[in-house]
Amino acid sequence: MIRCEQLGFQYNTESEWISFPDIACGKGEQLLLLGQSGSGKTTLLHLLCGILKPGKGNILINNQSLNDLSERERDLFRGQHFGLVFQKSHFLQSLSVIENLAIPSFLLGERFNESQAKTLLDKLGIGHKAHERPRNLSVGEQQRAGIARALIHQPAIVLADEPTSALDDESTEAVISLLEEQTQEVGATLVIVTHDQRLKDRYPNRVSLNPLTAAS
Repeated sequence: MIRCEQLGFQYNTESEWISFPDIACGKGEQLLLLGQSGSGKTTLLHLLCGILKPGKGNILINNQSLNDLSERERDLFRGQHFGLVFQKSHFLQSLSVIENLAIPSFLLGERFNESQAKTLLDKLGIGHKAHERPRNLSVGEQQRAGIARALIHQPAIVLADEPTSALDDESTEAVISLLEEQTQEVGATLVIVTHDQRLKDRYPNRVSLNPLTAAS
C-alpha cells in the first residue's frame, strides 16, 4: 500500500537535503513515524500524501508512483485515497460540524451521505454536536470531529499528524483507540506521525526519524 525508497527532499537550493529511511506499510496495517522536532516528520507526511514532491527517490501508494502525477493529479489522488487528521482541526467556523464533514464529498464531486455521517459521529460520541459550530466543541470533541472528517469518505490511508499532542494519558488512549478502531472498521492503513514517546511500544511497525537531518 505504501512504499518509499531512498526518499530525499530539499526546500530550496540553499537548504540542506532531508533524507528519510525506507518505509513499507501494507493495506490495513499501522505504522508509527516517530521523531523529535526538526526530524522532518511534517515534511514526510506532506510527501506521503502528495502535498510535496520528493527531489530524490520514489513514493508508491497502491502501486501508483506519486512522482508520475502532476500537481493537479496528486491533489485529486490525495482526495480519493487519503484521510488527514491534523494536529489542529482547521474547521470552517461558519459551518456546522456535519457541514464540515460534507466538504470532502463536495470537493470530490460525490453525493454526501448525511445519514452515514451522523452514524459516524454517534460512534465517536459526538452525534449530539452534529449541528454545532466547531468553536462550540471542546478540544477533545474537535479531535473526534477531525477523525470523522478524515474517515467520512472511507479512505484507503489515514495520516494522523501529532494526534496526541498536549493530551494527558487518558485522553491519549481514547483518541488513539478511536483512530485504531475506526480505521480497522473500514480496512484503512493508519500512519501516525508524532514525537510522543508514549506511543513507541504500541506499534511494532515503527520508523524513527533522525533529528539531525534537517528541520521539518
